Amino acid sequence: MEKYYSYLAFLLTVVYIIKLLSRRNLNSPPSPFCWPIIGHLHLLRPPLYKALETLSLRYGPILSLKLGCRSFLVVSSPSVVEECFTKNDIVFANRPRTMAGERLAYNLTSPVVAPYGHSWRNLRRFAAVEIFSQMSLQKSSIIRREEVNSLLRQVFKASSGKSKINVEFRYLFSLLAFNIVTRMVTGEPCVGEEAAGTDVGKQRLKDLKDIYFPSLMMNICDFFPALRWIGYKGLEKSMIRLQAKRDEFLQRLMEESKQKKTSSLSTSTLVDVEKKRTMIESLLSLRESEPEFYTDDVIKSMILMMYVAGTDTTATTLEWALLLLLNHPDVLQKVRAEIDNQVGHERLLNELDLAKLPYLRCVINETLRLFPTVPLLLPHFSTEDCTVGGFQIPRGTTLLVNAWFIHRDPKLWEEPTRFKPERFEATSNGEIDGFKFVPFGIGRRSCPGAGMGQRIISLTLGALIQCFDWERPGKEMVDMTPGGGFIMYKTKPLEAVCSPRHSMTTVLSQL
Repeated sequence: MEKYYSYLAFLLTVVYIIKLLSRRNLNSPPSPFCWPIIGHLHLLRPPLYKALETLSLRYGPILSLKLGCRSFLVVSSPSVVEECFTKNDIVFANRPRTMAGERLAYNLTSPVVAPYGHSWRNLRRFAAVEIFSQMSLQKSSIIRREEVNSLLRQVFKASSGKSKINVEFRYLFSLLAFNIVTRMVTGEPCVGEEAAGTDVGKQRLKDLKDIYFPSLMMNICDFFPALRWIGYKGLEKSMIRLQAKRDEFLQRLMEESKQKKTSSLSTSTLVDVEKKRTMIESLLSLRESEPEFYTDDVIKSMILMMYVAGTDTTATTLEWALLLLLNHPDVLQKVRAEIDNQVGHERLLNELDLAKLPYLRCVINETLRLFPTVPLLLPHFSTEDCTVGGFQIPRGTTLLVNAWFIHRDPKLWEEPTRFKPERFEATSNGEIDGFKFVPFGIGRRSCPGAGMGQRIISLTLGALIQCFDWERPGKEMVDMTPGGGFIMYKTKPLEAVCSPRHSMTTVLSQL
């Protein structure tokens, strides 16, 4: 038997060498030495974006990698990114097929991972019109305002009668984001304010995160399909069990929404119902005219998108932004002075004020530059052979954009590791032209919820700065070590010392 295994290993090695030599003849991008079977997996250590940065510094801004049976193209230059998402935008408009996408995203029907085509365009159109359009964002502004007010009340209540308190913000920011999304989806918060500070409320939020946040990205079975066939570590079975639990939860949300719609129709006018319509109700209404498209799975996948893409990403960016301001009190004072000058102390700032606060926007953009929430963006997948940077890229290649590297490249940014919001002041509306600032992705599959996310972050951060004085817990700079994974979180939860501003106590007491 050992002799047969030796023959098999020799045959696989010969086939691999032949394929490797043929690839080199195809004018492939630079690539490190590649081992048989495992490819370049031995070169990758967490966090992945830093490992890829190290390889790109050595081999250049276009890098070819082989991870098991999958081919990858890693790009880390604005000019190359531009070529991928202008000339080759349709070629790279797909997502790679993964086991998690099949098992946890209703067989790739979620707009985040759905194949590019007619169905995806319909889902994208719904999101753009019904959720993220200017009119829709204006309608949902009251939800964001009320949830931010709830956050302020919780912090103010905790500080009542005390000169200063320590606040741990990871839970509060996650609760804020989940409540906003849940109210948009169902009309009700996931955790009410009265339960927010209790163990029951914290467990409720934890249960929701456990349901929604297993990664939809690749795992070891996607690189080595044979492991999936043998049920490696029970990964697929675990996904199936989780999906059953998730499906039960989403089905319950749909049933509750149907019952609520029936009761509201009997007591409200049609105008009132349309004005207060939730996302589930909008989808159920569309199903009446297009039942073959808006199936239960499609509706559930749209709800899934809102939670996966709109909660932890927002909460994590808020945590990074406040952390950076604590470590740079001069910037914090500049933001506060802008808010005081434009809004004052007689009322709380609102979304209409955000256009008058350009420096606040610069702070948020600088936060996204230094700590992009998804440092490698979402992967793309080539459906045809194409050319990038003069190199031939075969069909079936997964494209990764290293936003972390691009945002910190000294060739593109002066003092790239320094927190310097002023670098965005010289640009129109605080935005950077070109492809060197890409926190929300690029091309036809860029994040449709960028506008909503920026509103939540700006309103929350601005209100916290307007209403409270903030300090670091100690004299030392707060730890800035980022964790790895799909989302760039902070390794230790953010703690901050705060006290209500004397000039804002009247406003806070009236919330």
